[in-house]
Amino acid sequence: FTMCLPVASTTDGEGKSATTTEALDRHALADLHQSRDDVLAEVMKAPKRRIDNVITNLHDSVHLLLMHAVVAEDVRARYSKRQWENRMQEVSSLVLGVGLSALGIHFDVPLQFTGGVVAATVIGVGGMHWFNSSKLKDAEEQLTSIEELSASFQRTHPQEVSEADEFYSAIWARIRDPLRLSLWRTGLSDFPAVSKSDVAKLQNILDQEIPRLRRLASPSHHGSKYT
Repeated sequence: FTMCLPVASTTDGEGKSATTTEALDRHALADLHQSRDDVLAEVMKAPKRRIDNVITNLHDSVHLLLMHAVVAEDVRARYSKRQWENRMQEVSSLVLGVGLSALGIHFDVPLQFTGGVVAATVIGVGGMHWFNSSKLKDAEEQLTSIEELSASFQRTHPQEVSEADEFYSAIWARIRDPLRLSLWRTGLSDFPAVSKSDVAKLQNILDQEIPRLRRLASPSHHGSKYT
């Protein structure tokens, strides 16, 4: 009986050790499964994050392009108005001179007078064209200055400026210098016009298409078809 006591004690110790080991193994296995689930969750989130980044980049790019187009069109339109006014002055002067010459011929006015009117018309219109061209060049330099570009930004985005919108201020800071360089290199007389339909299409991307893409990328739409 006394010889069995150590054996019984050893058996109990081995049982407790085995139980402790099994508990530790189960705990480690549970931690392993949890770690695996965490890794899988992060892996599954990765495509979603990439999609969100792409949509965000698209959102920012459209905002940049839209502001660039709107401000550039404001500057181009103001230059075009001055250019048109100058041309109308020149054409009016030319028509007036031709009309006076025609009247002189019709009423048999001496040719010296008619010739003088023609010469004065040619010189006057030529001088007016040179003067208007020089003034238009000065106007172009003024319109493409940082101060006038900033004024165009404030004129085309009054609500954002009044609200001190930091997002729009940051966008303007990003495009101001590139816009000025683009206008200067191309020249306002050759800069393409931006139509209202072009602006509307860009605005539609911001108002409709990008929110739709975000809804499609949301978890609630995974595995379902968007209609």
